[in-house]
Amino acid sequence: MCDYAVRRFHGQFGPNTPLPEPFVTAQDLTPAEHIRMQAAVQRHVDSAISKTVNLPEDMPFEAFQHVYWEAYRSGCKGCATYRPNPVTGAVLSAVAPRTSDATGEASLHRELEANRVEATAAPPTTVQSPVGLLVRSEKLTGATYKLRWPDSEHAFYVTINDVETDGIRRPFEIFINSKNLEHYAWVVALTRMISAVFRRGGDVSFVADELQQVFDPRGGQWADRRYVPSRVAAIGEIIERHMIDTGFLPIADPPVAPPHVGNAAISPKSLLGPLCPKCCQPGLVKEAGCATCVHCGWSKCS
Repeated sequence: MCDYAVRRFHGQFGPNTPLPEPFVTAQDLTPAEHIRMQAAVQRHVDSAISKTVNLPEDMPFEAFQHVYWEAYRSGCKGCATYRPNPVTGAVLSAVAPRTSDATGEASLHRELEANRVEATAAPPTTVQSPVGLLVRSEKLTGATYKLRWPDSEHAFYVTINDVETDGIRRPFEIFINSKNLEHYAWVVALTRMISAVFRRGGDVSFVADELQQVFDPRGGQWADRRYVPSRVAAIGEIIERHMIDTGFLPIADPPVAPPHVGNAAISPKSLLGPLCPKCCQPGLVKEAGCATCVHCGWSKCS
């Protein structure tokens, strides 16, 4: 295996040209430099990260112990070390570069020239990969929607990113985040499946329709004067609303007007009271001049 940057360097300056100082490898760094690299990245990552700290085979235990103390003092949340030994061998080994013959060198130059032409060409719009999937650009435009549900103290944040094909914005991927980790497994599975469908292109409006048909046996909730049968259905409504806002779907027909009594429309919200912003249940009442929920005890003044 040869590093791409090294291959490009040798292709431009010749295979026998020594590599300059920036071309360092894991074996060239000291254990302390490995730790400093991980610590520099760890400060910008919420979860723990790890990189393998390559150690010399003859490293004494006192120095090995110091590596973990240095990782701890540097703020790293994890540390992985590897010391080659006769039993397990070495995870990395350096080999002498192969001498390129005239054919191989000519092939390399043809590849470099092709890459140069491709890099100077105009940036293409979103294209299809060989297997028919949409290719992700380095930067996408999207929107994030806040979703509250009665049985969860923490809100769900639904992010949908789009790509532009033939002048039309279309959904490309979806992410759902929440402090509530109880639903983590199925949420990750759902978002990965939806994103996989989005990336295949075509008419993906059926995704929103299918999700809106999912019913929760424990019951749904009233939202905006309509009944949402489940949290999954609410996600489907968010996807549909996003598709309409971005122009991927036409604006839906207005709903049928509700029945009237005199000049006042009857709605669940008007009958049961305003919705609680925490548990999303109708039943806010005024106590001591402050809006209070009779279900979860939330108070606007607290």
